[in-house]
Amino acid sequence: MSKKRRMFDIDLPEMGDMEVGKVPDRALRRGPMASAINENAHSLRDRKAAEDTIREENDRLATEFVRLKREGLITDRVPLDDVVTDRLLRDRKPGADEELEELKTSIREIGLSNPIRVEARDDGKYELIQGMRRLMAFKALHEETGDAAFATIPAGIVPTEAQLQTSYRRMVDENLIRKDISFAEMATLAGRYADDPANNCPDVADAVSVLFKSATYTKRSYIRAFAELLMRLDKVLEHPQDIPRNVGVELKRRMDRDEALVSRVMVALQAEPGRDAAREVEILRGFAEGQGALPTGKASEKPARPRQAKTTFQVPLRKGVAKCSASQGRLELRDERDFSAIDRRKLEQAIAAFYAALDG
Repeated sequence: MSKKRRMFDIDLPEMGDMEVGKVPDRALRRGPMASAINENAHSLRDRKAAEDTIREENDRLATEFVRLKREGLITDRVPLDDVVTDRLLRDRKPGADEELEELKTSIREIGLSNPIRVEARDDGKYELIQGMRRLMAFKALHEETGDAAFATIPAGIVPTEAQLQTSYRRMVDENLIRKDISFAEMATLAGRYADDPANNCPDVADAVSVLFKSATYTKRSYIRAFAELLMRLDKVLEHPQDIPRNVGVELKRRMDRDEALVSRVMVALQAEPGRDAAREVEILRGFAEGQGALPTGKASEKPARPRQAKTTFQVPLRKGVAKCSASQGRLELRDERDFSAIDRRKLEQAIAAFYAALDG
């Protein structure tokens, strides 16, 4: 009788050698296929966990980007030709900007430190909200040099405001810190704002309250006084932006008490067409002080302080630029360092060396 062939060569442990409730180690071993399947399953779980983590991070970054962009904290380079000034009236005085050259020099040497602010329009253009002088400087530099670096300008981009008043406030609040802006310019902006029916603010006094809400009460009262003065003398004033605050405010007060004063001032101004700013201020000062129009060349009892010759220039430093202005008996240096933090003896030595160089 032939011996039966075994189909599977499996070594089974003897039953007597097995402990009750214990599985032999050999029974726990997986075959190659089972091990591969198990490893692949772990790999898939790890990959899905990594993808979920990346997706959550991307969602978080996208949300943060949208928030920053809505707040105008995302800066991009915008082509100069795409920046328009159609929506808002400006308070810049007409004529050339005497300090634009200084700004151009700074941008050319160290770049633009403060981006302009624009609102994105549906037509792909950008409405300028803040930074008219910076935009003018970039345009001038691009025209003069042809450098592609000046063909675009860094800009903080925000969606277009539904409320026009908010856009005006953004523009005005930045301009309030400018030292060169005159009360006449601010008053002119308030008058134009009131004249626009779309703003639903026909009264100039209310326009001042809306636009210059961040200003002090006293400053708003000065702007209102100048707005009234410009409305009364609008057709005869040639240099309103040069009228000092005290002259404009006092003249308006006198006009409130004497209605006929308006006509006398207009006649005096019309009698000298083509006058310069100094002469116009002199005429207005005479009426503000109750003396009437003074003849040309005659000083008032309280003459204005004569303007001193002034020289301005810049000195390149290792880090940045020092801005200098020199006049009779006065020299002013400005840069970003804190001079009060420098040792006193070091300052004294530097100043002594400065005078020695001048005298030498």
